[in-house]
Amino acid sequence: MTTEEILAGMVASGRVPHAIMLSEPDGGPAFGIALRFLTRLYGEAGERVAKLIHPDVHFIFPVTSPNTSSALMPQFRSLASANPAFTEAELNAALGIEGKSSLIAVAEAKEVLSSLSLSALEGGWRSVVIYLPEKMNQETANRLLKSIEEPSERTVFVMITHAPEKVLQTIWSRCQHFQLGDELKAPDFDSPELLDALMDALASHDLCAALNVGESISALPSRESAKAFCKFAGDAMRNLFVAQQGLKLPVTASGRAEEWAPRFKKTFPRAASACFDKAWRLVDRNVNTKTVFTDLVDKLSSLC
Repeated sequence: MTTEEILAGMVASGRVPHAIMLSEPDGGPAFGIALRFLTRLYGEAGERVAKLIHPDVHFIFPVTSPNTSSALMPQFRSLASANPAFTEAELNAALGIEGKSSLIAVAEAKEVLSSLSLSALEGGWRSVVIYLPEKMNQETANRLLKSIEEPSERTVFVMITHAPEKVLQTIWSRCQHFQLGDELKAPDFDSPELLDALMDALASHDLCAALNVGESISALPSRESAKAFCKFAGDAMRNLFVAQQGLKLPVTASGRAEEWAPRFKKTFPRAASACFDKAWRLVDRNVNTKTVFTDLVDKLSSLC
């Protein structure tokens, strides 16, 4: 059965989980699937849900201060109505925040919790759609946690993530999970054996071998190659994270995640992903690559 069929079955049976998380590639089908799920859930009022105008359906997405999602809802509605499979870049363009750092700040949590503290305006379901919960900071997550863990009757949270390994564990663990499309396929990289060698050395606690691999990574022909490695490795950590959760990887997923899963702590993928992200940023800022990857190997070793 497809994810959409499973969600439709939940509505038909009346057994709807309080929190659902859909993992997808950027520009994937999750928003459309989420909207059709809620349209079914709201029954006769579903038409207004589909038009993103139902008063008991709240949307949260990353913005820049001092904006809030509700203030930018007209722009979001226009984009999502025209193209439910929008990308992060298209959303930022629609909101007028291209090139800026966006996040889901605590103001969003306060606003939603205030709405959820009141009875549903139409006496039925209340729902919150959170687009990119990986951009939720700790304070926001703490504010929302109780409502996600123990929501009021007939309240459901639907989250759409492009980076499940970056979603805070407290939020991730409260959701029922679905994977969509080929979101776990790592990008092409000319020397994937470097990551294999690095992971094998780390799993064996062989720091000397790991440092030698770090030397090889720093000797890649260009900074763009080094950045590509970091991106490839970061996406491989996503595969590893999902494999360790006991979720099935798509056949297109590259890497050896299922083999690595029992060899690393369950805390490793999240922490390692942050390390690879930092290494990418340092290489992009022209920091000496040998220094970057020696430090990276040292940090990764400490996580094992």
